[in-house]
Amino acid sequence: MNSLGLIAGNGVFPLEVADAARRRGIRVIAIAHLRETRAELAARVDEITWIKVGELEKMIAEFRRAGVTEVAMAGGISRERLKDSFAPDARAIKMLSAIGRMSDDAVLRGVAGEIEAEGITVIDPVPMVENCLAHPGLAAGPEPTEGQLRDLDLAFAVARQLGSFDIGQTVAVRDGIVGAVEAVEGTDAALRRAARLVGARLVIAKAAKPGQDLRFDRPAIGPETIALVAEIGAAMLGIEAGVTLVLERERTLELAAQSKVSLYGHV
Repeated sequence: MNSLGLIAGNGVFPLEVADAARRRGIRVIAIAHLRETRAELAARVDEITWIKVGELEKMIAEFRRAGVTEVAMAGGISRERLKDSFAPDARAIKMLSAIGRMSDDAVLRGVAGEIEAEGITVIDPVPMVENCLAHPGLAAGPEPTEGQLRDLDLAFAVARQLGSFDIGQTVAVRDGIVGAVEAVEGTDAALRRAARLVGARLVIAKAAKPGQDLRFDRPAIGPETIALVAEIGAAMLGIEAGVTLVLERERTLELAAQSKVSLYGHV
């Protein structure tokens, strides 16, 4: 690979992918999203073009102009921001009409399909970024109790069942009681709701949906996730080993240890 097209959403992962690619001598041609992508990405890529969410034709035209043959998606797009930053062009409107629903998975698959129709391959960026996936077992924090491990198994079972309906990735459980499941409100709001309903010492699971295309849609955690888990007094965060992205790993593990949050890779 001589060059990589990077479709950058929010968060730190686009920065990590850009850095990893350039360490390998790969040119990075980035498409960044206004009000979503971090401004510092501009200094870490070879070219950058800023677009509004939905400017699909402009995105593809930039990749074709630059001779890009492989593209990676990194980072999400906040649903809350769509009300003031969504500007679908004619190609995006046609694609959205064809997929028939606005779920995250369906939209991302639709975008990937449009890109690949132009002879550009959509790849998984994770293999470029060293040591970015969750490891099995306890990663940081106190050793979980048997009861917490049972709660974690239940939370993952519920998350996977709900995921088959393309609902959220996160479930919170305490003492065998499901406190909340993530829906359109997002992870943070779901976890705060769980803490209000069933109190502290929650056990939380974050799982990929069955059939989820991991090239562009993986569960991810980072320091902000641990800070929220600690803020609501949760005891444990379980993530899928070998699947979930652990962003800013060193800082994330350090914060979990300091906050006495058990961070656990579930198999």
